[in-house]
Amino acid sequence: MNKFNIGSAAIDGNIILAPMAGVTDLPFRLLCKEYGASLVYTEMVSAKGLIYKNKNTETLLTTDDRERPAAVQLFGSEPEIVAEAAALIEHRNFDIIDINMGCPVPKIVNNGEGSALMKDHKLAGKIIDAVVKAVKKPVTVKFRKGFGKDDDCAEEFAKMAEYYGAQAVAVHARTREQYYSGEADLKVIEKVKKAVGIPVIGNGDIYDVPDIKKMYEHTGADAFMIGRAARGNPWIFERAKKYMQTGEIPPMPSSCEIAEMILRHAKMNIEYKGEYTGMREMRKHAAWYTQGLKNSAKFRNKLSHIESYDKLLQIIKKYMYEG
Repeated sequence: MNKFNIGSAAIDGNIILAPMAGVTDLPFRLLCKEYGASLVYTEMVSAKGLIYKNKNTETLLTTDDRERPAAVQLFGSEPEIVAEAAALIEHRNFDIIDINMGCPVPKIVNNGEGSALMKDHKLAGKIIDAVVKAVKKPVTVKFRKGFGKDDDCAEEFAKMAEYYGAQAVAVHARTREQYYSGEADLKVIEKVKKAVGIPVIGNGDIYDVPDIKKMYEHTGADAFMIGRAARGNPWIFERAKKYMQTGEIPPMPSSCEIAEMILRHAKMNIEYKGEYTGMREMRKHAAWYTQGLKNSAKFRNKLSHIESYDKLLQIIKKYMYEG
């Protein structure tokens, strides 16, 4: 796997875990790192929430040396606020500060944040410039093909980001209006790669390991970002690395391996968040882990009510070890 640098951060490999709200918390990132993710991103962190000490922000910012190199992702629409937030957390044990300019969620967009910034390149440039000047750690930007259905401004946007000091860009090859539907336009990533001299991370339509090779062949991207395909599937990073090295697609984990991972993930969640919150958050993770397995429909129905580790263990014994 190719090694590359993002400013001062050395990335040993090019298979990356995407930032995902409600998914890429510390336990999940640690699992993905263990199974081969070359770089991991936190969930989105509100710059304003950080400045005004929102009670949930600290949890989102918690990192661990075992997951490094790691990137913290900030979002906001006011250059001074985003820059101040970046400066406040620069001393923490992560390696990269990423600015989200691609989130399609209405409540983010309606505040002029996330992918809304693709409609205002001047403001986006001011934000990048302010953050770069406020910190010494490398700054990166994640954005989309464009905002409207037929927009294609990623090449221009990437050049702007590089001009203002971004040291890498991640490009989701869909517009904001597409959300996650339709086919990702890999030509967009190819155009961005040809347009800038900084590393380009490709994102979109990576469902399984062969899709990484397809993206590489069509775009020449420096690295590949896996998002939704990693939910309930930290093994995808290990499998991707082996596939890129050998050309052979490694088998998926067995039902027993999946069961053990669910239980391990649950223990990590409890350690990090306590049983009440940790087990409620495991409901969605366990559903992702078991998608497509025998008895998975019945299993997921049971999972929607779990409140304790003991109950999770009981259900898994019935539906995964004995089912």
